[in-house]
Amino acid sequence: MSTDLPSKDLLLDACAGTVAVPHPLLQAAYELASLHEARHVADPGERSGIDCARVRLIRDIDRWTAHALPRPFAAASLHTETLGMVVDRMAEFSVTARSALAATDPECLLHHAWTRLADLSLAYADLSHDLAARTRRIPDSITPHPGDPR
Repeated sequence: MSTDLPSKDLLLDACAGTVAVPHPLLQAAYELASLHEARHVADPGERSGIDCARVRLIRDIDRWTAHALPRPFAAASLHTETLGMVVDRMAEFSVTARSALAATDPECLLHHAWTRLADLSLAYADLSHDLAARTRRIPDSITPHPGDPR
């Protein structure tokens, strides 16, 4: 198993439904996007179960990250989110942007959705570079699983 983070393009492909390379982060991104798609059309009462599944996947990404990535330098700056949180937002923004293509939303909303996804994908690319260079660290806290005694 590779400890390298997948490129932003592979991550976006996974969010769009294609996992071209076997990698735990890509599989999780695909599953998160599927959950966001389900959440998008779900009744409000069904969203809690979907959100619990998302939290489990985010936690799985964070646990994988804690074990697979190199330790950052002591002076590395802190990122505000865990990698699992970033991937979850990429999955969400990907679903929103693709949904905006099919919707009758005004063009400005379509542009906003795709710009937001593009900006986040570039931020992911910067973060993955910094994590590999050990100049950035992510929060230690792993998202608790509902029912975990943490």
